[in-house]
Amino acid sequence: MITTAFAYISLLLIVAGTLRLLEAKTQWRIFTYLPAIVALYFLVMVLSSIGVWQNTDAINTTYSAVKSNVLPAMIFLMLLTADLRQIRKLGGKLLLAFLAASVSIGIAFTVAFTLFQSWLLPDAWKTLAALSGSWMGGTGNMVAVQLALDVSDASMGYTLLIDSIDYSLWVMLLLALVPYASRFNQWTGADAGLLEKVGAELEKQAKQTSSLDETSSMLFLLALSFVVSTLCQTLAATLPSGAFFTATAWTVTLVTILGVAAALTPIKRLYGASELSTIMLYLIVALIASRANFAELTAAPVYIITGFVILLIHGLLMLVIAKISKLDLFTCGIASLANIGGVASAPILAAAYSRALIPVGVLMALLGYIVGTGGGLLVGKILSVIAV
Repeated sequence: MITTAFAYISLLLIVAGTLRLLEAKTQWRIFTYLPAIVALYFLVMVLSSIGVWQNTDAINTTYSAVKSNVLPAMIFLMLLTADLRQIRKLGGKLLLAFLAASVSIGIAFTVAFTLFQSWLLPDAWKTLAALSGSWMGGTGNMVAVQLALDVSDASMGYTLLIDSIDYSLWVMLLLALVPYASRFNQWTGADAGLLEKVGAELEKQAKQTSSLDETSSMLFLLALSFVVSTLCQTLAATLPSGAFFTATAWTVTLVTILGVAAALTPIKRLYGASELSTIMLYLIVALIASRANFAELTAAPVYIITGFVILLIHGLLMLVIAKISKLDLFTCGIASLANIGGVASAPILAAAYSRALIPVGVLMALLGYIVGTGGGLLVGKILSVIAV
C-alpha cells in the first residue's frame, strides 16, 4: 500500500502517461468512444476502490495543494489557444449554432433536473452543474466548476460516469448521421457550401510562431501560469464572497479573464500552452478519481438516465433551431459536439465530413473553453434555486 505523497503522485502520472501513449500510438477503437482521459478516471477509481494507497496526512496535503494551485494555471494555459479573433472568422451561423447548442444544453439540464431531482442525491445540482461545465466546454471547465462549487470528489464519480457512457453514445450517433447530411440539409433548406470555404481559409492561415526555442517557451509559460494562479488566488481572497460565489469561484473567473486577454497578445504564439495544460488536466482528473470509490456510486443508473434525457432534450431543441435557422447537419453536429465533446472529439466529427473542416471543429471547441466555466456556474445557480 502506498503511503507517501511522491509515490502517490508518481503512480497517478504513470497511469495517465500510459493511457495517453496507448491512445496516441495504437489504433484501438475503444479510444474513439472512450477517450484516454475518461479511461484514466475509471482506472484510477478502481485503484482507489481496492485501496492501493492510504489517505495519509502527507497524501491529503499534497492532494489539496496540487489540485487547488495547478487548476488555475491549467485554465490560463488552456485559454491561450482560444483566440477570439480567429473564432470570429467562423461566421454568424456557426457562432449562432454554437451558442444555440450551449443554451439548449443549459435548458436541458434544467428540465432534466426538475424531472429527476427526487431520485437524485441531495447535492445533485452541484454534480450536474459540473457536468454542464464539461458539456458546454470541456473536462477542464468541469473541474473548474467542481472547485468553484466545492463538489465532493465522490460525487464526481456520477459526473464522469454520465460523461463517459452518455457522451460516447452521443458521439456514435452523430458519426452515424454523417451519411444522411444531404437529406437533413434538404429538410432544413440549408446551404452547406460556405462551410468548405471557411474551412479552407482557416487551414491556409499559417500559424505564427515565436523565435524562442521550445524549452524556453514551455519554461516561461509554466512559470507564467503559476504566477497567474498565485496572483488570482491572492486577489480572490480579498474579494467579497458568499454561499454560491466563493473565493474559489472568483479565482476561476479571474483566471478565465486573464487567459482570454492573454490569447490576444504575442504570448499565444509561444510553444507549449496546449501540451502543458493537457498534462495538468490529466493530473487533476487523476487526483479527483483518486478520491472516488465504486461503492459510493449506488445511484448510478438514475444519473445515467438523467444524462440521456439531457441529450434528448438538447437534440430536439437543436432540430427546431436547425429548421428555423436553416442550419446544415454539419453545423448542428459540430456545434453540439464542440460543446459536449470539446477539442478531443469535435475535429473527429469534422473530419468525417471533410478534412478541410477540421479547423472549424477545433475553433468551435476552443470557444467552449471560454463559455464552459461561466455556463456551468450559471446552470448551477439555476439548479440551486430549483433544488428542494
